[in-house]
Amino acid sequence: MEVISNSPEITRLIDHLFRRESGRLVAILTRRLGVAHLHLAEDVVQDALVKAMQTWPFTGVPQNPSAWLLQTARNRALDQTRRNTVWFGKQSELAPLVEDCLQTALTVPLPQFEDEIRDSQLRMMFVCCHPGLPPETQVALTLKTLCGFGEREIAAAFLSNEAAIMKRLVRARQYLREQAVSLELPSVESLAPRVDIVLQALYQLFNEGYKASHGSSLLRADLCAESTRLTELLLAHPLGDQPATHALLALMHLGAARLDARADDGGNVLLLAEQDRSRWNQAQIQTGLRHLANSGRGSHISRYHLEAGIAACHCLAPNFASTDWLQIITLYDLLLQQAGSPVVALNRAVAIAQVKGPRAALTALDEIDDQKALANYHLYYAVAGQLWLDAAEPDNAALNFRRALELAALPAERLLLEKRLSQCEG
Repeated sequence: MEVISNSPEITRLIDHLFRRESGRLVAILTRRLGVAHLHLAEDVVQDALVKAMQTWPFTGVPQNPSAWLLQTARNRALDQTRRNTVWFGKQSELAPLVEDCLQTALTVPLPQFEDEIRDSQLRMMFVCCHPGLPPETQVALTLKTLCGFGEREIAAAFLSNEAAIMKRLVRARQYLREQAVSLELPSVESLAPRVDIVLQALYQLFNEGYKASHGSSLLRADLCAESTRLTELLLAHPLGDQPATHALLALMHLGAARLDARADDGGNVLLLAEQDRSRWNQAQIQTGLRHLANSGRGSHISRYHLEAGIAACHCLAPNFASTDWLQIITLYDLLLQQAGSPVVALNRAVAIAQVKGPRAALTALDEIDDQKALANYHLYYAVAGQLWLDAAEPDNAALNFRRALELAALPAERLLLEKRLSQCEG
């Protein structure tokens, strides 16, 4: 048993395991217990992770953390079936299933158990994306169940609030329970429409890793890796082997290839023009480009095609000055037509500034349709502040940087904003 006495290190390990293992364990427990007991599976897995946080700093990290977590979750599930009146009368039904889940994990050869986990996760992807649930609820449930997202992170992904997300998740679990939704994969015709929703959830997971919504770190490489792994799992299924899946994988690889260069050794933000491109992972860029090439079959161009194309423009430019900004603007125009997202319009304005200057970009900001959706989005004010600063109007710049500081949660982003604000007031 490896003993780690450093609590911050334990916290990082638990957080990593939470991301990597929570979805796996919830999927396999739900496979055994049934979708009606999804909330029980989520609760006991979370309880196991909390217990690990409390005990591992003193007892050490087990040689097989996953098995420890599964056994702890199993014990918690048995306790709940015995004590909770909700499960009264069902103990004889549930307890053997929980016991069997642990026994399988500890006795069957590891590759077989991993195969079962992968199959369980794939099934859970399609359960979470049941057509009886609203599309945004499908994505939220996937992020919660399979990706270990908290309500706060999901709310950030939807530019919403935690209370609304919690209500959405409660209604989703209630629907799955009342409809007695099965984990058995339905017909090909029924599964096909769900693939798009699964891709949306995986896209949101990657985005949270590429630029975290809260916490102490700007980047979450573990989330990027987990989203890539789940997307590759989807691609391995005949239904998931689609151009859009390849396009999303291209976007993920092209984005993850630049992670190491997006912050300095102190964790401070490095903007695109400041990054050392020799630190970009060229092998991962090539993998992304191969997936982008494979995404070319078929007639439909998804948002992932367009965003991967933008990422490819950045990755293929030897330096910032040689970036093909006109091509990037064209891709953003197409993306805006397709997605209509105010965040896409914001990113388009940043590209316009590189071609037409800051005042043209400020005009583009004013023309964004859904301004209300960006009212509490700190990056909107950060971009506006930089554009006003570049336009030599420091007072307007400072006004926007102050508002961005009020909204920004990440220390690295706050530090960058404070530096920009000092430039306005100096």
